[in-house]
Amino acid sequence: MRDEGRNMPNKIEDLKYEEAFAELEKIVEELEGDLANLDKALQLFERGQALARHCAALLEKAELRVQQLTDGGELEEFEGN
Repeated sequence: MRDEGRNMPNKIEDLKYEEAFAELEKIVEELEGDLANLDKALQLFERGQALARHCAALLEKAELRVQQLTDGGELEEFEGN
């Protein structure tokens, strides 16, 4: 689904985390606004659900990679200055 006025890829699986999250934020803002068109609201909701699943999968993949890089050990607390 490509919305007019938006410059976003059709395929969610091609989006990087930041791109998917940014689109999800826009969808949430739009759904929180005054939508008179039920069909559009349902389309946005469906895409938002898919984007949320994609973001969660990317985060899970990143967490697994971090665990592999740290040999499955616990990460140490970062103490910045």
